[in-house]
Amino acid sequence: MDSKTLYTSRPWLKFYPDNVPPSVDIPKLAVPELLDQTAERYQKKTALIFYGKKISYKELIELIDRCATGLASLGVKKGDTVAIYLLNSPQFIISYFGALKAGAKVTPVSPVYTSKEVRHQLEDSEAKTVICEDMLYANVERSGVALDNVILSNLGDFLPLLKKAFAKKAISKAYADLKPPTAEEIKRMGLLVFKEFLAAHPPQPPKIQYDPEKDIAALPYTGGTTGLPKAAMLTHRNLVAIYAMGKAWWPFVEEGKETIIAFLPLFHIYGQAVLMLSGLTQGQTLVLFTTPDMEEILNAVDRYQASAFYGVPTLYEYLKEHEKTDRVNWKRLKIVACGADTLHDTTCEGWERRTGTKILEGFGMTECTAISHSNPKDRPKQGSFGMPITGVDAAVIDMESLEFKPVNEEGELILSGPNAMAGYWKRPDANAETFIEIDGKRWMRTGDLVRMDEEGYFFFFDRKRDLIKHKGYSVFARHVEEVLYMHPQVKAAGVVGVPDPKVGQIIKAYVVLQSEARGKLSEEDIIEFCKQNLAHYKVPGIIEFRGELPKTDVGKVSRRELRDEAEDK
Repeated sequence: MDSKTLYTSRPWLKFYPDNVPPSVDIPKLAVPELLDQTAERYQKKTALIFYGKKISYKELIELIDRCATGLASLGVKKGDTVAIYLLNSPQFIISYFGALKAGAKVTPVSPVYTSKEVRHQLEDSEAKTVICEDMLYANVERSGVALDNVILSNLGDFLPLLKKAFAKKAISKAYADLKPPTAEEIKRMGLLVFKEFLAAHPPQPPKIQYDPEKDIAALPYTGGTTGLPKAAMLTHRNLVAIYAMGKAWWPFVEEGKETIIAFLPLFHIYGQAVLMLSGLTQGQTLVLFTTPDMEEILNAVDRYQASAFYGVPTLYEYLKEHEKTDRVNWKRLKIVACGADTLHDTTCEGWERRTGTKILEGFGMTECTAISHSNPKDRPKQGSFGMPITGVDAAVIDMESLEFKPVNEEGELILSGPNAMAGYWKRPDANAETFIEIDGKRWMRTGDLVRMDEEGYFFFFDRKRDLIKHKGYSVFARHVEEVLYMHPQVKAAGVVGVPDPKVGQIIKAYVVLQSEARGKLSEEDIIEFCKQNLAHYKVPGIIEFRGELPKTDVGKVSRRELRDEAEDK
């Protein structure tokens, strides 16, 4: 069988669970229509639990409808962009679905963005309305962007009385240099207050005629590998596809019967699509957290008898050693899943020893609406991010020739499916580089280097941009990091290439040691360990010890920031 036929034959289907279909029909609905249908079935069921405060589906839809009515009264119409600059909270969810119900598209803004980053996203997305955490308004003001409407939200508005002080303390600590505007300033600047805004408008949203295949629902911004971040255009069909495909792939997840721990940031596509959108459109209960306080989260898993837990590798690495991890009966949960970065074997093995459960690793991107691959529940394969989920086609091609690669050979991952974005917002050049056509089929290049085994399981190697060229050799940063993580005294590591005219790039490793090893282990000790476990050309030429490493919004080591630092020196 030639390589092309191999992928088109979908070898992974042989290993699908018996009750998982190879394909699924995508409902021809817009996101608000789908949510309305679900909420109608589960009116009395709790949709959100926010630090003890419970909101039913009936209450949630009414708040969303009030938000949509209010936005329409401000002049927000179909096709406009509404920016959501909020922490995890009921207000985020109300704003997100309220904007969609008003016919707008949403662009969630990271709460850790600086005013310069806020400016880029607001201007690039063409947002004229912002729903903003009051504590973060200073960044909006400093951005200097001309806006038609600013609606300020206070985190405590949906909190029980006893939790309001906690919220104020938590957010003040996180944003110590930012102060919310006073009541006088709000009035003088013509700002709106979210709580009053909802109360002032009836739940009578406008009637919008959607075209799910063409209408953009969300503009999430990707992390910007070079230059400024760019937005993926996700249509209503993309988002509804994730609902339908996830439902087919995880048939053991029962509609209206699950409780999901939701602490992953909702502005990020992982939390946004996998937790918020898929959870609420299936009638589940979301236990919502503003900050990832592990003690509160572990208490909630037990207290609310959670059935689904989603995390990132750094979280599981932390939890496998956490003193209170054992208070949870992890075997009772239906899903313990991981995404957003690659799981190291030591993390998987340590977690399984501690809890007796396996972590289901998956893979996704903003550009494919959060997920394309996952390990099947009853047949996970360690080291693999799984196989294409229902409705997704995947293949591995040569980066230069675009020819299909044989089994177990590394190449670039390409994807095709109803979850693949319409394209990058206002980036025709990027679209031309990202989308290719093979035999009349549209494929999306991911920039990720992977291989596929004989059973259709995929294994990650690295991002194309993280490939290091050293003395003519190709070195995957992840390979070097995996060896570093094998050292018992290495807590965290990040590897990048530093430009050098003699060798192309020098391999540099940033290393965080376990506390007891600091000051005792030298750079030479780490290099010697690498020499014993790596080919000579993969051994780092530079080791730099750090107390901590920069992280992305979802907690993975940010090689981009490390690379920028290294190149600036």
